Amino acid sequence: MDAVRTFIESQPLFALFLTIAVGYLIGEINVKGVALGSGAVLFVGLALGAFAPKSTPPALLGTLGLLMFLYGIGIQYGAQFFRGLTSREGMKANAAASLGVIVSGLVACGFIRFGVSLADALGIFAGSGTSTASLQVAIASMKSSDAAVGYSVAYPFGVAGPILFIYALKLALKVNIRKPPAKLLETAEIALRNDSFVGLRVSELLTRLPAGVAIAAVRRAHRNQLVTDEFLLRSDDVLLVTATDLRLLDEATALCGELQPGRISSHREDLDYMRVFASNPSVVGMSLGSLRYPEGVNCAIAHVRRGDTDLLSTPELILEAGDRVGLLVNRAHQASVRAFFGDSIKSTADLSFICLGIGAAAGLLVGAIPLRFPGLGAFSLGLAALLLVALCLGKARRSGPFVWVMPLSANLVLRNLGLTIFLAQVGIACGPKFVATVGTAGPLLLLYGAITLLVLVGVTAICCLWIFRLSFDASVGVICGATGNPAILAFANRVAPTDQPDIMYAMIFPSMTIVKVLFVQIAIAIAAG
Repeated sequence: MDAVRTFIESQPLFALFLTIAVGYLIGEINVKGVALGSGAVLFVGLALGAFAPKSTPPALLGTLGLLMFLYGIGIQYGAQFFRGLTSREGMKANAAASLGVIVSGLVACGFIRFGVSLADALGIFAGSGTSTASLQVAIASMKSSDAAVGYSVAYPFGVAGPILFIYALKLALKVNIRKPPAKLLETAEIALRNDSFVGLRVSELLTRLPAGVAIAAVRRAHRNQLVTDEFLLRSDDVLLVTATDLRLLDEATALCGELQPGRISSHREDLDYMRVFASNPSVVGMSLGSLRYPEGVNCAIAHVRRGDTDLLSTPELILEAGDRVGLLVNRAHQASVRAFFGDSIKSTADLSFICLGIGAAAGLLVGAIPLRFPGLGAFSLGLAALLLVALCLGKARRSGPFVWVMPLSANLVLRNLGLTIFLAQVGIACGPKFVATVGTAGPLLLLYGAITLLVLVGVTAICCLWIFRLSFDASVGVICGATGNPAILAFANRVAPTDQPDIMYAMIFPSMTIVKVLFVQIAIAIAAG
């Protein structure tokens, strides 16, 4: 075994990728419908780090992985993040996470009565919330690295504890959330028979139909025609109605008249359906309502397919690189339309490294700026600021020639690769620290770290599920944001495979980083006073 240990310690990159491979193999093991997924990489890293303490890859590698993950999350969920801040659900989520963080901090400081030093107490608080920024502030403010001991003890609990807690919560509540089916475009050809709708403009008719229904074309006098908001409807017009829910089409049919399938789709001499990839930089990042087609080209966007989901065409919908755009257009204009949108499959995995570099550099720069509060000293947000910048860029989508968004497939690869590297590096690095600290500090600090962590996730969960009545998938996202480590989010995505955990994490993580930092500063200021 000594020879194996020596070899692993001499090859840190080998240790990194061995951890990734074994971690994912273990992560695929399914126990009662739950698998650890990429979260298992962390546990394998802890074991490998304990076995071969000198095999730790450079810390910069883990930081780079975390950067890739946070930047991808911010770019994808920027718009949802800012909408969530002003929504009732978003305010409830932030209130629940803030209460959990503050109560856990008070509990950690309460251990001072049992002989724990302030530095160890704040280290336990920072470690249970996996907040490096809080540790940084404690060390700088107290001019001592003593807080690192409590941090290193509580940190593994801060990562592994919420994973086990979410798993136990799922079993206790008997929650079984299945991945929702992708929304696909459905169409219906409806003959207008309702006299009260005759003579209305298309825009007026849409206000009387169920929300989520659109009209793509009309057949009149044996000719298929594109429609505008001002198009006046006549009796016996055949409407090509689209929606992503069959129930909406059934409601629209009942209101308008009767189904006449094939009346439009079987005649393609005037309009034909085609799909193109959005890859031209001049259209990526633009809203559908702002697109200006080549002169003489008359076409209509029926839907946009992003990932596995069809999005209904609206003027506000912003195109992203790699989107597949479904259009109704005359065959004579198809070549011009392809050139206009670009129609390159390479765009599905392409991203602008110029925009990635500018965005990441801006985030790191903001994160390095010291923030000063009267009486509390200075601190910096670190990578939490990078997430904030990415969220702003994700909301903006585009700034002049700079397209900040990236194709969904490229985004997934970027952040999943970054998350995996981060988990492997942190796990290997924490393994020897955890063993050494337990040996020197004894089991008491371990107990305090576990209690602090349980208070953090317990209070947050109670507030989310039973006080604010948030859904289970939203609640686990809030727990992930309150605790902070992306390994927890990776597991939550397996337990609740919707987009809510990611959205809530992006919404909560930056603000909770600030709350944790302020709590440490205030605790030190009170102790000094």
